[in-house]
Amino acid sequence: MKYMLLINNNPATMEAMSEAERTALMGDVDQLIAELTASGELVGGEALADGSHTRTVRVRDGVPTVTDGPFLEAKEYLAGYLIIEAESVDRAVEIAARWPDARYGAMEVRPIMDSVGLEM
Repeated sequence: MKYMLLINNNPATMEAMSEAERTALMGDVDQLIAELTASGELVGGEALADGSHTRTVRVRDGVPTVTDGPFLEAKEYLAGYLIIEAESVDRAVEIAARWPDARYGAMEVRPIMDSVGLEM
């Protein structure tokens, strides 16, 4: 089954890290990606631009409203995502727990559905 792992982190936490800490964190990411690629579990994924580039669109009564950025009260933002092929939700959760951002932010694990609404 395919799962999307949504990576949420707090930019302030990342900014507070030293260069050595950020380098180590990215090394951990590279290592995990290499493992998932070798095992065939990595389907894809991308980092997202800083939350300040976000536009939120809501349509009410046929009128679109666009606001800049995510909610002001939010401390954590969606920073990126991975799509994995895992044998079970337990394995997907295990991978999410190993992702470095889980130590500082949060990882959301969601099954991916196909076009008729069935989990893939």
